[in-house]
Amino acid sequence: EVQLVESGGDLVQPGGSLRLSCAASGFTFSSFAMSWVRQAPRKGLEVVSTINTGDETSYLDSVTGRFTISRDNAKNTLYLQMNNLKPEDTAVYYCSTWSGDLWGQGTQVTVSS
Repeated sequence: EVQLVESGGDLVQPGGSLRLSCAASGFTFSSFAMSWVRQAPRKGLEVVSTINTGDETSYLDSVTGRFTISRDNAKNTLYLQMNNLKPEDTAVYYCSTWSGDLWGQGTQVTVSS
């Protein structure tokens, strides 16, 4: 079955850290650029970060220097390391192929004291 399954979301205090994971199956993960996309309450979708097949990365301005995207092709897994979290990072985080053809179910990140 072709799928993406996210994990790692949690409630964390401002300034804290989380690492999200996205396990891919059913397709050749290493051949696809991947993205992390988030949706905050009452807001639209926002691309947080993207990594291509050559490990080149890009980030939303508001997370640059705090978030790091990476991939382990041997484990078919995409990661998002999030440091110095802020309340405005609260959202459901999805992993997807860069083209948007395949999405996971999402994982909730809540940053609150």
